[in-house]
Amino acid sequence: MWQPYKKGFKAYLQLEKSLSDNSVEAYLRDVEKLTEFLLANGNKKTPAELDLKDLQQFVKWVAELGMTPTSQARIISGIRGFYKYCLIEQIATNDPSVLLEAPKTRRALPDVLSFEEIENLIAQIDLSTNDGGRNKAIIETMYSCGLRVSELINLKISCLYFDVGFVRVIGKGDKERLVPIGRDAIKYIKIYKENIRSQISIQQGFEDILFLNHRGKGLSRVWIFLIIKDLVLKAGLKKTISPHTFRHSFATHLVEGGADLRAVQEMLGHESITTTEIYTHLDRDYLRETLHQFHPAFKK
Repeated sequence: MWQPYKKGFKAYLQLEKSLSDNSVEAYLRDVEKLTEFLLANGNKKTPAELDLKDLQQFVKWVAELGMTPTSQARIISGIRGFYKYCLIEQIATNDPSVLLEAPKTRRALPDVLSFEEIENLIAQIDLSTNDGGRNKAIIETMYSCGLRVSELINLKISCLYFDVGFVRVIGKGDKERLVPIGRDAIKYIKIYKENIRSQISIQQGFEDILFLNHRGKGLSRVWIFLIIKDLVLKAGLKKTISPHTFRHSFATHLVEGGADLRAVQEMLGHESITTTEIYTHLDRDYLRETLHQFHPAFKK
């Protein structure tokens, strides 16, 4: 019964919102969960007939499935997106999801590497091997540009503008942004391109991809994770470190240094400034320490 609505919603997300395939699938899974709930409870209402109480029962059902507050909030967000579509297409005249409360989620602060720890990690790379030369260029690029791992593995040679010190990055939802790149990253990318990549027999379709494996194909996300895991082990670091840690560290170091939050948002490709605000946490710690040290009301 809900199939035509789902089909229309999918087309809306793809054509009107221009979302990536992954985002479209995520939204459709949320609506699928709702229809699963309705089916399980013998509820045959259409989107226009559902009310707030129905949706509240759905949220309770989702929670009873054992989903985390973060997953519950994600599903509620998807349902709200679906009802926006329903209003636009006049499938429904009211939006019952407006007053639907999402569970409170505690935002976990990510582990951050200090500049010294990043230097320590880079120092573990064996530059006498071709893999080492490539891996050094990879780590320097990740930290210099604050890239997501998906952006790194898809980075194209045609998107490198070293003459002006920028790279063009294709981020979430195929949105493009220009990101400054540091001198060290440029230096090691050039060394990799000229001395290592040029010796690889490149497979068709990967001619423009910057970072390649031995077989001339692009690297996987898992491969980047394994490279970092090996360096962490060699450096003896006890923090939880993933490719995303370099992005966290890039942003935190910028904010600590006094960078404008809007500029950091632009460089990271965050759609919402609230996502970027997580990186102000260290600044808050520093402010608290300063108050305890210098403010009479805080002194013991």
